[in-house]
Amino acid sequence: MSAGALTERWSPRRKRRGLGAFFLALCLGAIGALSVADGLAIKGKAVVAQMLLERAWAKTLAGDRDVKPWDWADVWPVLKIEVLRLGESAIILSGVSGEAMAFGPGLMAGPKPGEPGLAIIAAHRDTHFRFLKHVRIGDEIAVTDAAGKTRVFVIAETRIVKADRSGLEVEGGPPRLALVTCWPFDAQRRGDDRFVAIAELQAKGPAGGLR
Repeated sequence: MSAGALTERWSPRRKRRGLGAFFLALCLGAIGALSVADGLAIKGKAVVAQMLLERAWAKTLAGDRDVKPWDWADVWPVLKIEVLRLGESAIILSGVSGEAMAFGPGLMAGPKPGEPGLAIIAAHRDTHFRFLKHVRIGDEIAVTDAAGKTRVFVIAETRIVKADRSGLEVEGGPPRLALVTCWPFDAQRRGDDRFVAIAELQAKGPAGGLR
């Protein structure tokens, strides 16, 4: 190797380029690690929250009202839903504020499940409602209220809508239930699209059986 080639190979400019590439890779790696850690923290919070909500829900079924799952909570469990075929369940909170939905699905203002009109429950696609990607027409959803009464809804349709143009009519009509989450399910960023599963109240008992 010539002296000129050796000088070119180890020139200060090449050193700077090498260091720049190294630090860029290091920064990208750190950002990736933080993103993964943040995602795991969100999922971990969701799991722990549901455990605390289960305890608050048990007290609710025992006769207590507006049982806060933790001292500083401004929401409380009002329902429990079970998707019988999938074996999935979730405790539903009394609101859909951003903070509330970090801990569990929320019941939006309007009709309650079993009342005339459309009751809407919303949750995040990557935590509490990630199972919605597997639901299908005909699936039964058991909904238990704070008084311990269980009603069964059957999914009649699914649709993709815009968040600000959902076309969902809340008031009027027979009792129905809508489960709503962001779409697509595997998206990395928030968007305007929503996945909606609409279920109708079933008069007879559930085919799948309640646990």
